[in-house]
Amino acid sequence: MKESTAATSAQTPLRVGVLGAGGIATIPEGVLPNMHHIADKATVVAVADVLASRAEQTAARFGIPAHYSNLDDMLANSDLDAVVNLTPIPAHAETSLKIVEAGKHLVVEKPLATTLAEADAIIDAAGARELTIVCAPPDMLYSPYVQAQRLIRENAIGKVAFARVRSSHGGPGGGPDGWPFDPTWFYQDGSGPLLDMGVYGIHEITGMLGPAKRVTAFAGITEPTRVVRGDGPYGGLEIPVTTPDNCLFMLDFGDSTFAVVDGTFNVVASRSPKVEVFGRRGALALFRNDGPDLEVYRTDLAPGLDGWIAPNNWPAVADPRRAMLKRALLVDHLVDCVRDGKAPVLSAEHARHALEIMLAVFQSAREGRVVELTTTF
Repeated sequence: MKESTAATSAQTPLRVGVLGAGGIATIPEGVLPNMHHIADKATVVAVADVLASRAEQTAARFGIPAHYSNLDDMLANSDLDAVVNLTPIPAHAETSLKIVEAGKHLVVEKPLATTLAEADAIIDAAGARELTIVCAPPDMLYSPYVQAQRLIRENAIGKVAFARVRSSHGGPGGGPDGWPFDPTWFYQDGSGPLLDMGVYGIHEITGMLGPAKRVTAFAGITEPTRVVRGDGPYGGLEIPVTTPDNCLFMLDFGDSTFAVVDGTFNVVASRSPKVEVFGRRGALALFRNDGPDLEVYRTDLAPGLDGWIAPNNWPAVADPRRAMLKRALLVDHLVDCVRDGKAPVLSAEHARHALEIMLAVFQSAREGRVVELTTTF
């Protein structure tokens, strides 16, 4: 295997390998279609996928010089500074550990791992080699969330009492459009809506309020079989559901501050905000689609007057290119952290805390009790 080439100058683009050529790598919102926006900062020099034909087709489509059928060959034969790990959830831990042990910076999709021991091993290996890890989701780089975090810390809505967080959808294959690949693994042990979707809400609310202290939860399987909708190649496929597809949980942040979060494959539609945070002197509402990205309710806007404001003129505190970069924003963040020597906002430690919360959700639901958390970030 080649020696580490992780160090890079501010003038030289990072040489990036992409592991996994599935949807998150290739869809319009994914990594590869948007890497050209940061060509001065990073260049993809290799792609690997367990399906050799898919790796070859992806390389041809995006002009990537080398393609491989496995991670080991890519690490051994391509000169890389970093690897973007876009494998399915159950493969994150093993492949990410191998990447950092090879001396490469890491961008990894959520979650970081599926056990705390795996997460610890990845973090320890990266730390020993002075490598940077950036872990999805990218939400805490988005300006509305960063502004909300700032307002909360500046006490703009007073002491936070509780929050509601929507972190669900109808499930892969649950929409009317044809699903392009087999979604079975999303409903099997080692995956599920909590690890796939709940992780977004967990990152968002802990990013704004800080580490949680305790978890209590319910989780279950709503129907034993899912049927893929639409007329795509997997339309009509019957999928046995072997992991909870319906999770609802509460986070205790201490000092009587709570959050209710959902992580399910059962929200086929919603008109509610993505996140609502309720304080003693106001409230915040963050939206995914409809309305302004961030609205704030303030008491005493003027004497005797309370009301909502949309702070469109507030200073942008995150990269305004995020809508353009889409999932490539993760790579952009990695490059900035490597070049500037700064700790990532999307840190492995935050990802480990989110993972502990998810594991605690399963434990709480299984044992019917409150679970204390031990990690922080």
